Amino acid sequence: MSEEHNVLAIDVGTQSARAFVFGADGAMIDGARAVYDQPYHSPQPGWAEQDPRMYWDKLAEACHGLWRRDLARPESLAAVAVTTQRNTVVCLDAQARPLRPAIVWLDQRRASDLRHLSRLWRALFGVAGLGGTIDYLMAEAEANWLRQHQPEIWRDTAHYLFLSGYINHKLTGRFADSTACTVGYMPFDYKAQRWAGDLSWKWSAIPVPRRALPELVSPGRELGRVSAEAAGYTGLPVGLPVIAGASDKSCEVLGAGCLSPHQGCIGYGTTATINVNCDKYIEPIALVPPYPSAKAGSYNLEVQIFRGFWMVSWFKEQFAQLEQEAARLRGVEAEVLLEELASDVPAGSMGLVLQPFWSPGLRHPGPEAKGAIIGFGGAHKKQHLYRAMLEGLAFALRDGRERIQRRDKTKLSELYVCGGGSRSDLAMQITADVFNLPASRPAHFEASGLGAAMLACLGCGLHEDLSGAVRAMTATGRTFEPDRSNVGVYDELYDKVYRRMYKRLRPFYQRIMAVTGYPAPAGKD
Repeated sequence: MSEEHNVLAIDVGTQSARAFVFGADGAMIDGARAVYDQPYHSPQPGWAEQDPRMYWDKLAEACHGLWRRDLARPESLAAVAVTTQRNTVVCLDAQARPLRPAIVWLDQRRASDLRHLSRLWRALFGVAGLGGTIDYLMAEAEANWLRQHQPEIWRDTAHYLFLSGYINHKLTGRFADSTACTVGYMPFDYKAQRWAGDLSWKWSAIPVPRRALPELVSPGRELGRVSAEAAGYTGLPVGLPVIAGASDKSCEVLGAGCLSPHQGCIGYGTTATINVNCDKYIEPIALVPPYPSAKAGSYNLEVQIFRGFWMVSWFKEQFAQLEQEAARLRGVEAEVLLEELASDVPAGSMGLVLQPFWSPGLRHPGPEAKGAIIGFGGAHKKQHLYRAMLEGLAFALRDGRERIQRRDKTKLSELYVCGGGSRSDLAMQITADVFNLPASRPAHFEASGLGAAMLACLGCGLHEDLSGAVRAMTATGRTFEPDRSNVGVYDELYDKVYRRMYKRLRPFYQRIMAVTGYPAPAGKD
């Protein structure tokens, strides 16, 4: 590649910060990773916090890791774009210093004082039957918890940012962020993709001062230039254009090449997701907004399964000590051995069906939801449970696909699977069988990084439009065809068992919540 024909993608995730140099043809020139010593700290049960400066330090470490190898030179870069984890919140004072640790997206604290919503709005939502939904949104908003429990910090918060906005500020000195990174509990108008209008109820429900919010820039547009201070710390060239990126999930969808509504993108990450890109504002589940797409002005219709592929780590820690020791002796990951065991289990896991609602949600699942496993018998072993977990995730995402399809009326014909779980051949085959569609891996495992690189290329003129960037920079890896002998089994289990589980179990979940207080309803600590 000639000078200034490469771009840098920075991906600040939950476990590590990564820096990738891509060419305009989508080829990865080099990449480096800086792993966090600890993804987050929990001062109290359910809390998840991290020093925001750690993210910046690790970003710089990843960049210097690139320059040391000398495969990608800073002077070859035409632009840089940032993608980050979603809904991690940073509070800065008037001198742009962190006032407290960032509240990481995994945090489960909830506000209980919800009285600041005006009587008029509360009455209107009550008439519409939405009082509980609004209470849930207000309780989840980090701003409301801060106002209630740390009023001094809230009073001194001059800049209230997502992690993406903080990183962009550290790079450029400007308080600016991409509209496509704005996913979380903010007074944001998801339909118009801008901060809410002056008369919106959101300013009452989530009373963040307008002056504390960053300027919003469309993805693929320049939002600043690398400052001298940032250049000295990261090794990036002074004045390098910083292009507005998108959230990790939006970049993942773009990096998989999914810009058309007939293409579904599954993300098997800590949160498992299914996304469809759409040019129209359509709520995939009633009252759950579509999120801003990496394609400016478009939307990602998304259904989430919180703690989705996190369940694999949970299972390994709780039930696979023997496999972990055997894997250590063989020099492989424990998941390799678990997959070998589960591959011998027939489709349907001999009657085990798992509902993967390990964390509650807003609508489906609702705030009372819990996980469930039914069908146990004496013949079942850990490999049956492991396979049932992968099948349950695929069932939940198929349900998400059908919910999206009922809203946008477009039938999926292509399926792409990204994230750590896509490395599992077993998970890929189960996904193809449950969806009865070919399931493909993108050629690049780092799909979110590639998506950010595509936006960087667009912003600096290496590609004229996003469609051209997709054609030039994306490619399909291995495709898994449905196994017809398994498709029928999964269809019957899905239709006759899985789809009915939540409705049947929901009353019991509500009673459990009432008796134990867990998970706490909105408005309760």
